[in-house]
Amino acid sequence: MATKKYNRIKAVLKQKKRTGKWLAAQLGVDESTVSRWCRNFQQPNVQTLFEMAELLGVKPGELLEERN
Repeated sequence: MATKKYNRIKAVLKQKKRTGKWLAAQLGVDESTVSRWCRNFQQPNVQTLFEMAELLGVKPGELLEERN
């Protein structure tokens, strides 16, 4: 069963030339948590999503996959 994509965290990190390790340190979470977010096995809560967007200099919506 394929994992559905809900976020674009991995793509935005790459675009901003940042790593999951960096993001984990900035947010005070474990690297494995960020890895699960990047692979869409788990999703961050809304507050974390907004903090992440601020750290990466993007709008929160840019971290989410668009749905039709």
